[in-house]
Amino acid sequence: MPASATGIENPLAGNTSVLGNAKVLYVGNCSPCHGKRGKGDGPAAAALKIKPADHTSAKVQSMSDGSLYWMIATGHTPMPSYKTALTTKQKWELVNYIRTMANK
Repeated sequence: MPASATGIENPLAGNTSVLGNAKVLYVGNCSPCHGKRGKGDGPAAAALKIKPADHTSAKVQSMSDGSLYWMIATGHTPMPSYKTALTTKQKWELVNYIRTMANK
């Protein structure tokens, strides 16, 4: 990911009112691979050559919000890009939701 991604500021940082919508987005778009609890163990994960990231891990949780946003928007094999599939706000909502998965 580009170094510039780390400096992108989250306009929804700390906004817990978006978590309900974010959970719906996560379950519909992310959980098939990442699992409902974000452990990278969703039903589709077994068929993937490259395993999905564990959103509860220290590695993911230590990434900046901008880096997480960049990953969601850009994607990487086998994860698709959500650049146009989700709005900017929805991508930030997912970043906030992923933050709630720390240490779970």
